[in-house]
Amino acid sequence: MIDNGPMAPLAEDRDGFRFRGGNAALDLAATLQARLTPAPRELLVAPGDLDRWLVSAGLVKASPGATDADLTDARALREAIFMLAGGLHGRERDADARSVLNRIAAAPAAVPVLGAEGGVALEGSVAGLLSFLAREAVHLFGGEQAAHIRQCQSPTCTIYFVDTSRSGDRRWCSMSACGNKAKVAEFRRRKRASPPDA
Repeated sequence: MIDNGPMAPLAEDRDGFRFRGGNAALDLAATLQARLTPAPRELLVAPGDLDRWLVSAGLVKASPGATDADLTDARALREAIFMLAGGLHGRERDADARSVLNRIAAAPAAVPVLGAEGGVALEGSVAGLLSFLAREAVHLFGGEQAAHIRQCQSPTCTIYFVDTSRSGDRRWCSMSACGNKAKVAEFRRRKRASPPDA
């Protein structure tokens, strides 16, 4: 993960994107919203959207100049990551998704550079940034953290996240978003179920 030096924690939602996965590769998978609906919402519509995501993710400070080919690869990588995240708990990993992930990871990756004031930035093309993300996903899925990948339990959310909670039983991608909605829904359900005051 890139460390941009000492700064305030970044918001979970930035520039129209959700960063709740605890891992940049899982955050890329969240760029297709409402996957379970008949009309999913594509957040990477044009190359400029990929540039915005890379900046919002903290991987680069300025738009790197994505092309249509980069956008195609980013979407393919996103879907491979999503498929593989879903296959970690007993389901067979999708061979095509693994092939896409490994192909993009094999390309020359962006290089981490130590900044003058500390912190790390990436230098390289958009293809190199995608390769960096693919390598991060390889290490995530093939390492110890794979056992801590969870999917948000909201019935309308498909975000995957790394559960770093002490108890290991985190249920929501975000307590302030999906977790809060679930609490409100449960409160209303109990209120409706309770007998009226005599």
